[in-house]
Amino acid sequence: MIRGLLVRVSLTLTPALSLRERGKGKDIPPSTFTFDLTASGWALAAGAAFLIGLSKTGLPGIGILAVTMLAIGMGDAKVSVGAMLPLLIVGDVFAVVYWHRKAVWSIVWRIVPPAALGIIGGWLALSYMNPSLVAHVLGGIVLVLITLQLLRDCGYFSDQRIPHHWAFAWGMGGLAGFVTGISNAAGPIIIIFLLAMNLDRFRFIGTIAVYFLILNTFKVPFFAQQSIITGPSLMFNLKLAPVVLVGCVLGLFAPRFIPEKPFRWTVILLAVAAGVWLLVKG
Repeated sequence: MIRGLLVRVSLTLTPALSLRERGKGKDIPPSTFTFDLTASGWALAAGAAFLIGLSKTGLPGIGILAVTMLAIGMGDAKVSVGAMLPLLIVGDVFAVVYWHRKAVWSIVWRIVPPAALGIIGGWLALSYMNPSLVAHVLGGIVLVLITLQLLRDCGYFSDQRIPHHWAFAWGMGGLAGFVTGISNAAGPIIIIFLLAMNLDRFRFIGTIAVYFLILNTFKVPFFAQQSIITGPSLMFNLKLAPVVLVGCVLGLFAPRFIPEKPFRWTVILLAVAAGVWLLVKG
């Protein structure tokens, strides 16, 4: 019993332990995480925050890499899901303020109800998952979504191949809600859905910005109930929020200065590597 107590204290005071080590202590509540990251952990967290900003205003799709970077940097995939949400909302608010006039509200309201139901399903699933299992699921989701992105890039999900029926909207919306409820990584699913709407670039960004602000705000009480959004996690977010804003500002100009194809492939390869790492090391 004394040995078990010492193990629990050690896990509580050392959040930089591997995902597998924390996963063995699955009875330890996420609220005990102290956010005392290593230098490399902070570097990965800052990089994730920057990518969140870029993804919200100019480079949709790269948020997948941010999900994996934060999970690896924090050493606890489940805690990282809660820690990431307020950073996403910071980026969402910036994007909505800038792009809200371009949003197509009729499309937003088509997919918000099923996504909300999906989030509730994800919240219920997350409540039964320990950090190690979350890491494995997160890695798997990332690899699946990257595959969807590559198929989309190859033209498989062209406008002609995407159905416009209401059942498709509910199916994709519910799936996106479930995935974002577990991993904050539903961007590629919504991108595929919006392809069928024939939106120009500006209406596309405005619509997706409003959609994610609504859904990410909706997730807050569920994540708080899971104790993965806490006072210490919000202080962690406060430190990284300026980095998100820098990414948002640069994201407005990024398409003009960053070669899209090399940058996109770099992000995809890094995200694949991070997803595999979570599967193996989780």
